[in-house]
Amino acid sequence: MKTFAMQAAAIALAILPAAGAGAQEAKPGLEVELNALAPSQKGCMITFVAKNDMPTAIGKISFELAFFNEKNVVDRITVLDFRDLPVGKKRVRQFDMPNVKCESISRIIVNDTPVCEGPAAGECMKSLTTRSQISVPFEG
Repeated sequence: MKTFAMQAAAIALAILPAAGAGAQEAKPGLEVELNALAPSQKGCMITFVAKNDMPTAIGKISFELAFFNEKNVVDRITVLDFRDLPVGKKRVRQFDMPNVKCESISRIIVNDTPVCEGPAAGECMKSLTTRSQISVPFEG
């Protein structure tokens, strides 16, 4: 019985530092996820999920995005207005891209945040983390 208790204590001690290290790595930032692409009457409906974990609310933000086609060539660059992003809240934003076929989008890159009201200049792009829930890569 004493050996089991010692083993359990050793396992707990081994796990605790790892959990603490993960918590320390989390830093305030701006997360944007490419969530879905769906054909629409105009072209392609693109869905994003954004979360502002920065210390400051964002009154207005836009992203300049480069869309690559199936030949891995830039098809278009456009600016999308994500409006406001309150601190700690997730927001879903959808954009209907006219004359774009969803199946032709091979990846999307965030070039810049030309509008970012609230945080200090350059902080939105600097703290941006991107990810994709679908097979199309989304890079910051």
